[in-house]
Amino acid sequence: MTTGTVTAIARYPVKSMRGEQLERARFGFHGIPLDRAFAFVQDGLVSPFPWFTGRECPQLLQCSPAVIAGAVEWPSGPWPRVEVTVPGGSVLPLESPELAALLASWSGRQVRLHVDYRGSQDVAYVSLISTATVRAIAEAAGVPADHRRFRMNLVVDVGDEPFAELRWVGRQVRAGGAVLAVHEPDRRCQMITLDPETGASSPAVLKQLGRLSPEVSAGVYCSVLVPGEVQLGDPVSPA
Repeated sequence: MTTGTVTAIARYPVKSMRGEQLERARFGFHGIPLDRAFAFVQDGLVSPFPWFTGRECPQLLQCSPAVIAGAVEWPSGPWPRVEVTVPGGSVLPLESPELAALLASWSGRQVRLHVDYRGSQDVAYVSLISTATVRAIAEAAGVPADHRRFRMNLVVDVGDEPFAELRWVGRQVRAGGAVLAVHEPDRRCQMITLDPETGASSPAVLKQLGRLSPEVSAGVYCSVLVPGEVQLGDPVSPA
């Protein structure tokens, strides 16, 4: 396994909205606190995947949530207050009927806000991708090499070989003060075709990934074995 460095850390307070780029974060057993703690759910949809995402509403990717001082009372107790800057510059409370109505007007779907302190991740609490993988897919698809397209918690530089992180499956990795167990490849979907700034779709991204990676995998899913702080520039190495 290659030794490398952490080049980006991100959390996504609201599933499918823009993330927060962090200089450091504490990784606990549920990943980064407040990562995907909030998500919108499609009303009336009975499905193992009820989430309202950029696939149904690309404008979500233009919404920027911010955790601010104060708390909001929910049936499960107080939660941090979150405000969302929407396209056009308006700022709306995450729990406001106005935001839900705006999402419905964009998508034609009725939604409600879901809150879970463990997060609403698809597979695992932590996700990781290498800079070489991001670069290879972007070059093949003719789009900018922007790691935000892949919505990962950790981006690491481990050299120039694309998809090297896929060889970490079944192993342990130390990133800064945290030790991660790497469980499985991240098999990608339509979400990576959406531009992180505009929400515009580039189908070539998923098509080219399928050419480069037969399992259509980019990045890996992890769990936290030893909690600890990770900051930009920290080493990444076999545990």
